[in-house]
Amino acid sequence: MKKLIISACYIFLTISIVAQNVEFDKNNIDRKDLKDALSNIKIGDSFWVQGLGAYPSALEHYLKAQKINPNNALLNFKIGVCYRKINIEKSLEHLLKSEQLDNNCHDSLYYWLGYAYQRNYKFNEAINSFKNFKNKLTPKEYNAVAHELNKVIQECETGIELVANPTKVFIDNIGPDINTIYREYSPFINADESMMIFTSRRPNTTGGGIDPRDKMFYEDIYIASRGGDGSWKVENPGSPLNSKDHDATAGLSGDGQILFIYRAVNNGDVYQSVLKGTEWGKPVPLPKTINGKKSHESTVSLSPDGKSLYFISDREGSVGKRDIWVSHKDKKGNWGEAINVRSLNTIYNEESIFMHPDGKTLYFSSEGHKNMGGFDVFKSTFNNGKWSEPVNLGYPINTPDDDVFFTIAASGTHAYMMGDARADGYGERDIYVVTFILEKPVLTNTEDNLIAWRTEPVSETSMEAAVNTVSLTLLKGRVLDEATKEPVEASIILTDNVINEEIATFTSNSATGKYLVSLPSGKNYGIAVKAPGYLFHSENFDIPKTSAYQEVEKDIYLKKVEIGKEIVLKNIFFDFNKATLRPESKNELENLTQLMRKNPTIKIEISGHTDNVGSAAYNKTLSQARAKAVVDYLINAGIPADRMTSAGYGFDKPIASNETDAGRQLNRRTEFKITSK
Repeated sequence: MKKLIISACYIFLTISIVAQNVEFDKNNIDRKDLKDALSNIKIGDSFWVQGLGAYPSALEHYLKAQKINPNNALLNFKIGVCYRKINIEKSLEHLLKSEQLDNNCHDSLYYWLGYAYQRNYKFNEAINSFKNFKNKLTPKEYNAVAHELNKVIQECETGIELVANPTKVFIDNIGPDINTIYREYSPFINADESMMIFTSRRPNTTGGGIDPRDKMFYEDIYIASRGGDGSWKVENPGSPLNSKDHDATAGLSGDGQILFIYRAVNNGDVYQSVLKGTEWGKPVPLPKTINGKKSHESTVSLSPDGKSLYFISDREGSVGKRDIWVSHKDKKGNWGEAINVRSLNTIYNEESIFMHPDGKTLYFSSEGHKNMGGFDVFKSTFNNGKWSEPVNLGYPINTPDDDVFFTIAASGTHAYMMGDARADGYGERDIYVVTFILEKPVLTNTEDNLIAWRTEPVSETSMEAAVNTVSLTLLKGRVLDEATKEPVEASIILTDNVINEEIATFTSNSATGKYLVSLPSGKNYGIAVKAPGYLFHSENFDIPKTSAYQEVEKDIYLKKVEIGKEIVLKNIFFDFNKATLRPESKNELENLTQLMRKNPTIKIEISGHTDNVGSAAYNKTLSQARAKAVVDYLINAGIPADRMTSAGYGFDKPIASNETDAGRQLNRRTEFKITSK
């Protein structure tokens, strides 16, 4: 028993010694070691007072001093604070040691201890630490920080709630094709995920320069193309997208043809570059309605119709610090005055905005709203003229740290975002892919599992993906010359047939012929593809509001304006069993009228065709009447009657089988044919 008592006393004495604060003085440390330690602390302090950007340099010297004396409370405190953006686990370790050695070593110890607990998912401990910090404040000191302190406590309470009800996703490092030991962030994808443009600070930066402020390579823009096997091929496009200074991605249009670039000009402005064939145009600054003289603009997102630009700015009139703003394009193609989207903004910072190709769902990061720490990703939907209350995307998409640069594919199945200092990363910042799933393994919400999530990739390739329900059709393909099969740069004009209003105009790529158009469900779309010297090509997509996501790949072959060439007018509509032109036909008829005016010497035949339902005589009469109705419209529009003939072929010239509904629908058509030039 006596031996046990002695052993217990020894253990107690050992713990007491370990927990005792050791000052840097000659009574505790050898003279030479003390001199080295104090020198490193002095240098570290010179960096410490410069703020967060200089903390890595401060940490380097503090760690040298700690090797000489590992049991100094104030030094452990400073090391813990320095580690908070580098390694949050080590930050907590040193702050806990500081508390153990002397919990009065610094006035803000319990605040930063709460911060480290929060970011290590120890939310209850964080709340207790924040309350301990509060208890050490005078009433005057508390009043000065009450709002911020109550906010971080609320964040911890939100964190407990979100972690207990995780979002069904897998989060995987996108891999070494894109990520390196250097920083990668700010990814933007085109709508079908075949292309990604991102920012990196790696050695092959244009000019090879190093920023003297943080000793890292300057930011450059990188372009990644996805191969058929899913791998990514990355290239630095060089000039004109990249310069010798910082160049960062700020946004990308859904078709991948317009890139927005952030440059540190006038406090931070956004530039635009347009892809022409294989060459990116010289970046030009966005107008003053978007880039303010004294304000900082960072990320932007172009609506799928190209008529609205959402962006982040700290300009005068902001609700908080950095807000979401929007500018609308006028009839002349100019961007109008910026409007603050007040219902989405908070008194805190908003950042990293992204408009989904459905044209109504906005994703953004915010330090406000119902947040679990740092920036969280939220989404809001525009319906009936107003934005819905922002919804937190949940854990593990959101963490207690900053979660930014969230961009989601048109399908809603995958999203891409930056991950900061995760254990499965290749460097300090990496790009991650988020997969929304139907089912996921059941995890208990213990602290061990939460820490494990930070240290192990959450991945599974065999699970069936698909929860983000998206009502959208993605139409893509190439525009080619019918005879040569060479790419054609063409205008793709999208109209709403019901209200006869042009929605948007896109351009196919001159080098590849590729185009990509988003068609949100709930509209009857008319599509006219036009290029000089060619007949226009028309397509019709009448997409019910309840239609789910689909991708339609269609190559469009344009025909030269030559004798014998004919096209189907897919947006000519008649009343059932009648020859009365429906209002939805107006845009197609106007396209035909313009073609006749631009080619004043051609003569044409307008022909009507039917399926085989009903008698031959009835169908010929109906098809003739319908063809004549089109000719009559053109005559009324000023096209000379002697340039046109009408013919009704009934069901004599089918282009598909009449045995199916789909085939019969194709056979019910109106055609245009050049008979003389």
